Amino acid sequence: MTEFEKSLAGLEYDYLDPELSAHKMRAMVLCQRLNAMDIRDSAGREALIRELLGTVGARPRILAEFHCDNGQNIHVGDDFLANYNVTILDRAPVTVGDSVLIAPGTVITTVNHSLHPGRRRANICTALPVTIGNNVWIGANCTILPGVTIGDDAVIAAGAVVRTDVPPRAIVGGVPARVLKTAEADD
Repeated sequence: MTEFEKSLAGLEYDYLDPELSAHKMRAMVLCQRLNAMDIRDSAGREALIRELLGTVGARPRILAEFHCDNGQNIHVGDDFLANYNVTILDRAPVTVGDSVLIAPGTVITTVNHSLHPGRRRANICTALPVTIGNNVWIGANCTILPGVTIGDDAVIAAGAVVRTDVPPRAIVGGVPARVLKTAEADD
């Protein structure tokens, strides 16, 4: 397996692998272009978002500064909003449903460095996918960790660190995030 294939399979991989480095460089160049693009150029911004990300639904909005590791591993549904200063480290797939709002300062990461010092020195990482359901609101300055699934209609309170799955309609907050209450269903 290539290091890229290992990263997608959740296996240990060398994050300085030339193929992975090329993916990262492509993403950094496209993010730089997107971040510098005139905010009034809606059509141009959408075209660049579609070039950067793997799959994109209708009406995507990404505000500056946006950063990602690969871009092609990010899949978003309709009416996606990544507000200011969002980072998505997408060595493994990040799948986002429809009508998802991500507030400023949020980090979504699929990447985990080894806890073993020697493995870190050897540039070894693992990556696990992140899945975010439909109609999710992620508050400001949140961190979503590798392997997490967030259910439909959930709310992640500002500043939360999410390290375990979030049930549908749950409102979670804290460090680490825990369920605070369950949102009522729509009428």
